[in-house]
Amino acid sequence: MAALALAAAAEAAPRVDDAAMDRLAARGGCLACHSIESGRRGPAGLDPIAPAWQDVAARYRGDPQAAQRLVQAVLQGTRADGAHWSGEVSGMAMPPSAPALGEGDVRRLIAWILARPPH
Repeated sequence: MAALALAAAAEAAPRVDDAAMDRLAARGGCLACHSIESGRRGPAGLDPIAPAWQDVAARYRGDPQAAQRLVQAVLQGTRADGAHWSGEVSGMAMPPSAPALGEGDVRRLIAWILARPPH
């Protein structure tokens, strides 16, 4: 019975269109620094400019506050001296998402990022 309930819930959940999220991320300029899949290097083989979204999803998996914190980070931008990805990325600051992406778009994109499958 529980398996049927889970299957029904999965069918009722809205399906996210990966292509639409890719277009949204491209429109916001996100893909200039972020990759979707882990393991990609940055320019000239250096550390990537920003974390891959699979890595973001893995780091914040199970954190109930992650979505809200990440939405705020994207909306407000981050500082170059932020330590949460220190040693893993080149350390460049992320500019605020506005005016390219509004809060609703950022929330949809963050939800999609956090739902990335483990690598």
